[in-house]
Amino acid sequence: MNRRMSVSLGASAWMAVIWWLIGGCAGLAQSGSSNEHWVASWSTAVVSRPEAGIPAGPPPAPPPIALDKQTLRQVVHLSTGGTRVRVVLSNAFGTAPLTIGAATAAFRDKGARIVPGSERKLTFGGRPSVIIPAGAVMFSDPASIAVPSLKDLVIDLFVPEDLTKSASPLTIHSGANQSTYISPPGNFAGAPDMPISITLQSWIFLARVEVTAPQWIGAVVTFGDSITDGTRSTPDTNARWPDQLARRLAATEGSVRAVLNAGIAANRLLSEINSPVFPFGFNAGVNALARFDRDVLAQTGATHVIVLEGTNDIGLARQSPSPSAEDLITAHEQIIERAHAQGLKILGGTLLPFEGAAYWTAEGEAKRQTLNDWLRKTNTYDGVIDFDAVVRDPANRTKILPRYDSGDHLHPNDAGYQAMGNAINLKIFDAPFTASTKAKKQRP
Repeated sequence: MNRRMSVSLGASAWMAVIWWLIGGCAGLAQSGSSNEHWVASWSTAVVSRPEAGIPAGPPPAPPPIALDKQTLRQVVHLSTGGTRVRVVLSNAFGTAPLTIGAATAAFRDKGARIVPGSERKLTFGGRPSVIIPAGAVMFSDPASIAVPSLKDLVIDLFVPEDLTKSASPLTIHSGANQSTYISPPGNFAGAPDMPISITLQSWIFLARVEVTAPQWIGAVVTFGDSITDGTRSTPDTNARWPDQLARRLAATEGSVRAVLNAGIAANRLLSEINSPVFPFGFNAGVNALARFDRDVLAQTGATHVIVLEGTNDIGLARQSPSPSAEDLITAHEQIIERAHAQGLKILGGTLLPFEGAAYWTAEGEAKRQTLNDWLRKTNTYDGVIDFDAVVRDPANRTKILPRYDSGDHLHPNDAGYQAMGNAINLKIFDAPFTASTKAKKQRP
């Protein structure tokens, strides 16, 4: 590496390049090791999004996404490290094939900049481009790159076609709380300083990043709604409660596991959003029972699941008796059965208080209390995390503690999310419990 590069890089960026180069050689040496397996290190839950031409509603409705021969630069925060990397792209909701003309992975420097010299081209069956069929996902070839835990990785995707006239929906995750950068027309994949035309808070065509890691490392999938998704946390800081859990696990000897975020804002257990409360163009995904296979069971290396879902079913019902608390309990039981059938250990989280939020009602509060009581007393889940007890106001147990309230009386702020992540007993992940055992919990 020349003197000019060594002078231009900051200390952290220089160390990243050293790690990359050394790790790349280590990856080549260990690529055939039987002591490693693939495990997802980062993931998101995808939804469909209409292409350009669909008018946006008033703020806070997201702007239309128009892609015309442009490059997407997307940042993901890995939870666990490994010796090789592969990227999973998704056209799950597309109704037409999707062409990716070029793809790269690189270490992030800061903002939209990548560390010069760290970029690696991603291939698909040995080719630099790929056509993803409608409704399909596509794995990249393994790239021999060593990545540390808790590292920002930048994935560049060049879209060589004009999608502005396409009727095929985009497969995205909106409300990512992470900046995605879109270039002017042109292939800038792997460019250290990519010109920026648009910045969004969405991941596009990106489903998962996987690494090779020791056999004993598995993935914890956090499955839920906006509180798991990290709504109202500070963007670009990885302040969601699953991020806090990932930091704790990475720092705990003998308890390192990947943490995957499968939260979708406004998602519900039993139905889809159809409410004027949410802006035009917003998509909360299909109901939790319908998306469980794609967002949990299909995750590579998953061994554990944490479920925190039901608040939107309760809130959007308002005074309606349907769905009842019993309906929501039945939905939770269905999720538990499906996790156990695949040998996953599954944990339930109690619902947070939300009096003061726009859709709080006394009838809904009664349902929340009934569901939480069931969660605390059930032996159906393999364990329960009492998030409610962590963030509620002792002086008013139906409200979130003011120092944890983001301001809408529904979502925690960064401190509240940190308290949630800190409340999880890490010993629940210590017991040997892997998907390969297909161990099923027997219940009467």
